[in-house]
Amino acid sequence: MIRNILIILFVLLIVGFTIIAAYLYKREKEFTRGVLISGVIALLSLILFFIIPPSVHQVETGEVAVVRKLGKVIDYRNPGTYFDIYLTKKYEYYDTKVQQIKITTTAYSKDGQTMDLEVFLQYQVQSENVIKIATEYGKLDALQARIETVTIEKTKAIMSSAEAMNIIQNRAQFSNKVSENVRNGISEDYYVNVKDVVLTNIDFTAAFEKSVEDKVIAEQDKQAAITKAEAELEVAKLNAERKIKEAEGNAEAQLIIAQAEAKAATSKFVELAKSLGYSINSVTEDEITTYVIDTSTGPGVDKFNTLVTNYLEYLAYLEKWDGVLPQVVSGDNALSIIIPQNEE
Repeated sequence: MIRNILIILFVLLIVGFTIIAAYLYKREKEFTRGVLISGVIALLSLILFFIIPPSVHQVETGEVAVVRKLGKVIDYRNPGTYFDIYLTKKYEYYDTKVQQIKITTTAYSKDGQTMDLEVFLQYQVQSENVIKIATEYGKLDALQARIETVTIEKTKAIMSSAEAMNIIQNRAQFSNKVSENVRNGISEDYYVNVKDVVLTNIDFTAAFEKSVEDKVIAEQDKQAAITKAEAELEVAKLNAERKIKEAEGNAEAQLIIAQAEAKAATSKFVELAKSLGYSINSVTEDEITTYVIDTSTGPGVDKFNTLVTNYLEYLAYLEKWDGVLPQVVSGDNALSIIIPQNEE
């Protein structure tokens, strides 16, 4: 801004006094004192025009300037306005704002798979060390080129230490490793502060990515099949358990029915034996009743055996009875009841 103002001012002086000198010379037709003075002022303004404005240096916010005197670095300037004769001193400007660079490179995994990598790096120049940067690296471009080289080397070292599938499955973990490795690689000798390092992209070859995709799909199908088989097995187990429960229930029901039938048959048989004159004693222990038939009384043992046989045949007949009454035949002194024999 100040330089521009000075340039305008000197241009006005040069043009103004040149016009005055020309006017006076035209009017007087000779080099008078006024013409000479105007010409000298115009000439002096022209000389100062080439000296003063170029010697005014403006260092903007977010910049720092290195001052070289006859090529040698002697000082640096923070933001502000300075006057240094440009014929002997030269200003080199360095951007101290946060620099953002995108670095792309190619690397190989441990198992030989090609990767295209993209790393996003942010760094900021240390203003207090700008003289060292100028002395050791010359310009900021040279420093940035060195930073990019270190970033590529450290990134490749991390990515080449693992197999491709491991990298795919743990991208975030490898991004953190790259960030840490790059930060350690850009040491204090680079005179910058690393703000951020992010591995933003990893691209494998189309063929490898297709094989990975096929493998993932196959694994998903496998897991789906396993899940389905496990579900079917669980259903089968539940059905089997249900059938077992049903079978146990049926068996229990059948046992209850059989026990009831046996109890009823026993009661009838006991009553029948009593009606024939047999002596019967009963003993109950633990809710179990035992009937003892004294065959020495009544018709005797042979008659008792016949009674048991006939009664069992009668029970077997009842199991298959079709509802038709047995045939009854009358005799002179007795009634005959004809029961058909069971056919196996």
